Amino acid sequence: MTKDDQTIIAAKQIAHAHLHNLASDCDVKDAYHADAHLWASHPFNKLQGHDAINGFWQQLRTALPDLERRDSIFTGGYSKPDARIDDNSMTGRLLIATMGNYQGTFTQDLCGIPATNGVVNIRSCEVHHMVDDRIAHSYMLIDLLDLMRQAGVWPIAPSLGAEGVWQPPSGGAGIRLDQQDSAAGDIAFNTVIDMHNALLTFDGKSLDSMQHGAYWGASFLWYGPAGIGTTRGMDGFRAHHQIPFLTGFPDRQGAGHYIRIGDGNFVVTGGWPSVTGTHTGEWLGLPATGKHVEMRVMDFYHLVNGKITENWVPIDILYILYQMGFDVFARLQHLRGNPKRDL
Repeated sequence: MTKDDQTIIAAKQIAHAHLHNLASDCDVKDAYHADAHLWASHPFNKLQGHDAINGFWQQLRTALPDLERRDSIFTGGYSKPDARIDDNSMTGRLLIATMGNYQGTFTQDLCGIPATNGVVNIRSCEVHHMVDDRIAHSYMLIDLLDLMRQAGVWPIAPSLGAEGVWQPPSGGAGIRLDQQDSAAGDIAFNTVIDMHNALLTFDGKSLDSMQHGAYWGASFLWYGPAGIGTTRGMDGFRAHHQIPFLTGFPDRQGAGHYIRIGDGNFVVTGGWPSVTGTHTGEWLGLPATGKHVEMRVMDFYHLVNGKITENWVPIDILYILYQMGFDVFARLQHLRGNPKRDL
């Protein structure tokens, strides 16, 4: 094991302690630098400093007073370069990437979502930049649309894929607190990037022109966010996600990644934004708006025998809809009996 791998392991263990403490009653000053940034899903968006970040965590703790953090993937590494990003400071950062749920009894409303007084699971995918044993930057995509589903106030068209709790990685190998294999991670990372490049071979006419199928396992699972849902295998992926997405955003293009890490058989990428595109076709049941949108996306990949067998894909759907002119939180208020009564 290299010295760098040992440093990553130590950072993962420190970050793990900070994040589990934050889910209970930890003071954010113990976990974050004073000028830290937190980029979170809409409607939280960009926060900076202890007071603003504390407000985010306090809302979660208040809504779920018995809040418990459940990790399914916990990994890390030094971020690899992305030629699409001019900011050289993005390369080489020590980043911790996690996927899991915040579980608890939903006793008080959260962002206008009505409390159920029952157990809920708020899926969350996160990236944390560690500097001197504290968090300097956090990126958190929490699926509030899925919480709306659990609360019985679904505000948009039915998902084409299957909705429900995301499963952890097969074999239970996602928690990597005491191990690090950057060499194997490099091989897995190159496979994922080769798959990304193959997506760019689309000729605009036939999905068969995309030569990315060779990088996926035969029955791979693609875990999409609420609004899209989960798919299985290439047929399911195409039918429930890829075709609707290409229809909605035919000019979509990658915008760059702030995280590019590999650890053993796990790879994580993500951008803020990761993809941009113009909404010129129907998507999620909404007709074309002509709006140009930015998409906040992460990808967590699990490879087995050199093939991608599982891919968890948090997307800030609510922010995309907001840019398209559809304020889901305003609609939620209407559904709860508090409609707007004046322009």
